[in-house]
Amino acid sequence: MIINKEPFPKRKPTHMKSFDYSENHRYFITICSDNKRKMFSDISVGEGCSPLGRRHEVTEGEASPPRNAPPVIHLSAIGKIIEEQLLALSTRYPEIEIENHVIMPNHLHMILRLENTGGASPSPTTHDIICTLKSLVTRSCRQIGYRGNIWQRSYYEHIIRNEDDYKNTWIYIYNNPARWSEDEYYQ
Repeated sequence: MIINKEPFPKRKPTHMKSFDYSENHRYFITICSDNKRKMFSDISVGEGCSPLGRRHEVTEGEASPPRNAPPVIHLSAIGKIIEEQLLALSTRYPEIEIENHVIMPNHLHMILRLENTGGASPSPTTHDIICTLKSLVTRSCRQIGYRGNIWQRSYYEHIIRNEDDYKNTWIYIYNNPARWSEDEYYQ
């Protein structure tokens, strides 16, 4: 067995030095699985479902499944935990809203809106929120017996700067399952 002893590439900082990541903004965030392993979901095509899980109603005389049916995301046990913890974040942090997300086989995309209302306690930063999500998911996965690493270190973050950027990001997330077969980690 050959073991690759090449060092991992040096990661560049993802944060802008002068930006306050607890400010009211929308953020596009991507978090990858450990070593980009496919462990969060499977994606299939042609089952008549949208990535959001809505069934396509087959009408009388229509072939099933419909042509060009959107891909279907089948969450693994870990993927279900990720979705549950992701959607529960707004209970822990009332200042946030997950406006869009998709759980791919080896990564998670989301649009996170942070809306600080100026309360007495300091607003969480995106880093605080992502660390909490990773920790809660890891803890829940340990409770069902999973012992391996779940997350890649760090995450990708982009500050959504305007409405066009927001629309493009939303479309990117929505279309991501349809492009899965083009991903370098598909095989």
